[in-house]
Formats: sequence, structure tokens, C-alpha cells
Amino acid sequence: MHTTMPGGFARAVGRLVLAAALLAMAAAPARVATPQTAAQAAPRTATAEIPPGVSAGVAVYDRHTGTFTEQHNAHTPFRAASVVKVLIALDHLWNRGPAYSLPADDRARLDSMLRASNDAAAGHYWTLNGGSSIIDRMTSRLGLVDTAGPPAGYPGHWGYTALSAADTVQMYRWLLERAPATLRDIVMGNLRASTRCGTDGFDQRFGIPASFERPWAVKQGWSGFGPSSDCTNTTATTATPATTTAGRSAAGQAAIDLSRPALHTTGTVGTGDRSIVAAFTLHPQDTSFGAAYTATNRLVRSLNVPGAQPRAGAWFGTWGSQVQVRAGTTTASTALTKLPAGVEVLVSCQKRGQQVTVPPYTNDWWAYLPLYDGYVTNIYMSSPDNELPGVPVC
Repeated sequence: MHTTMPGGFARAVGRLVLAAALLAMAAAPARVATPQTAAQAAPRTATAEIPPGVSAGVAVYDRHTGTFTEQHNAHTPFRAASVVKVLIALDHLWNRGPAYSLPADDRARLDSMLRASNDAAAGHYWTLNGGSSIIDRMTSRLGLVDTAGPPAGYPGHWGYTALSAADTVQMYRWLLERAPATLRDIVMGNLRASTRCGTDGFDQRFGIPASFERPWAVKQGWSGFGPSSDCTNTTATTATPATTTAGRSAAGQAAIDLSRPALHTTGTVGTGDRSIVAAFTLHPQDTSFGAAYTATNRLVRSLNVPGAQPRAGAWFGTWGSQVQVRAGTTTASTALTKLPAGVEVLVSCQKRGQQVTVPPYTNDWWAYLPLYDGYVTNIYMSSPDNELPGVPVC
């Protein structure tokens, strides 16, 4: 019994099959790749633009699709600075369910730690609840993989906890998707009520809140800039001096940098906390807070953050120090706060007001800064003309 066809007959059959296939293809409508098909074939790539000289760990997670839209060094641990206060708060509240109630003075302390980044409150809980054991407990509870307590030799430095952008996303996902509703509302409610100024006098409106309209909830972090009193609507206290040491985390991850100035912005953006954003940044030594603030804002504005509404207006550099933001367009108007020296600011409109002279300049135009809900004389704007180009009149 033959298991193959004779050569001539096989070639004939092959030609018939080929002809039939060609006819079928001709009869079938052509398949054109739709935009959806193209998107599936070539997923959108990350857009993060890291400013020169900046080291960054970035993660953006879209809760609607369950996917990351941005990941850059997402599992690299950074010193957490004040972002660790979320873990400190969760640990303190953990076993107090179902009401998660606290005595009035303790609740005020917790609220201040989360809203105004109160360092004294964090130190209180750190000592009360066992220092690094807080991090050990929370790492296990939340399933964090890059997180560890402060390196050997720094047991009291809660800000030296190692934390990555990826673990920060996991922390917020646990809060939003798994935490008891009462616990979630306490923590997220405080982060939605983040104050403009920290209790140490630093301006907290960088990164997420500077880049996007509400709704957002944020926990910011900063370290290594020395003392500040630029943000004047809160009583300032002396910040912890920067250290020039690098350390290794207790769990054995790669060494975390304890030397370079750090500025971190984390939280949620959009209706229903659509996106979780974590951007950890380290800046060159001797970088001013205003320069780091500007670089971090530029990085965050470059990110693909689903559900976010970018703030409208034009960004301009500034010069000078202790520049006052005022309620009106005169030097007699109420002083609202002071700009970080050399920071880039968002301007939505401008109008004429009191003529101001700062030799050799004289100018009667004032810029409205929506992030501060106040005005600054255009003298301090980095622009060659009295009137800012491309900015409408208020």
C-alpha cells in the first residue's frame, strides 16, 4: 500500500490547491489594521523625560487597564524621605479596626504627619512603634519587594528607609483596592488635603500637584536641601541636615544614596484615583530646592498619566530670592507666600498693576500664578519684555 502519491499526480493536486487558495484570497475582503489593532500590535512606549544630571525611579499605573504606562528604574530603591510616612501611618492604624479611631491629640498628630509632612510626628511614631520593625511589618503585610529599613548605623533615621517606585505603587494599590474603607478614607483623605507648606517650611506643591488639576492625593518627600523658610504660610522649623554618607539597606538591596538632594512626588491622579504615580528623584550636589522643584515638575509633566488633566498656562523661569506672591497687583497686597529661589512657575494670565522698580528694571505688569492663587511682578520673570509673550490679559 502506497503512503505517498506519484510525483506527477502530487504536483497536479498541489497546483489545484494553490489555485483554490488564491481564488479564496481574492474573494475575501482585504483586512485593514484599525487604530485599535495597531495599538495592540505596538503598545505605547514610556515617555518619561529625565532631566540632565537627575537620577530617577518612575512608575505610573493605570488602575482602569491594570497596566503600567511608565516604568523607569521602577525597582531601584531610593531613600524614601517623607514618603515613608504613609507606611508609618498604616502601621499605627493597623490593629485599630473596624473604627480605626484615635484619641484627639493622636489623630491631630497623624493628620499633620500626612498633610503637612510633620517630621516630629513621624519621629514620635517611629520611636513608639519600634523603629525599623515598622518597615518589616509593613513590607510583609503589603507584599513589598524592594523596601527595607534604614541602613546599619542609622536606626533612628526613618527617612533613610529604602523604597522603590514599584513598591510605592503597590502601597497605593493596597490602600485603594484592599484596605478596609475606614482605614483607606483616613489615609487618602489626608493626602487629598495636603497643605501647600510642610511644617519645615518647604513648598509641597511640586510634581503631581504642580502638573495636574485636581482631583489628586499626594505624599511628597524631600531631603538634603538644608533648612528652608520660603513657604511662609506655615511656621518653619529646622530641617535635618544633609548627610554625605551612602548606606546599604537592611535587607541587602543595592546601596541607597544618602548624599544627593532627593525630591519625590507620589500619589494618585484623576477621577476615582485613576492613575497611581511615583517619581523618585536625586539631584546633583548643591542643587537648590527651586532647581530640583523645576526639574521634578518637568519630569512629571512628561509622563503618560491616564485620567490626568494637565494644568493650563505657560511655564516661566524666575530669578531672585524671597520673591513674594501677593493677593493683588501691588506691593501693599497681602503676601501669601514666597517662591523657592529660581523656581519655574506656571502663569495663566497677566495684568497691569503697581509700577515696581528693582534696578535696573521697572515694570507695571504682574503675572497671575494659579498654583499660588496670587500675583508676582513680572520683573522677576525670566523674559526679555515687560509683558510676557503668549500670556493673555487677566
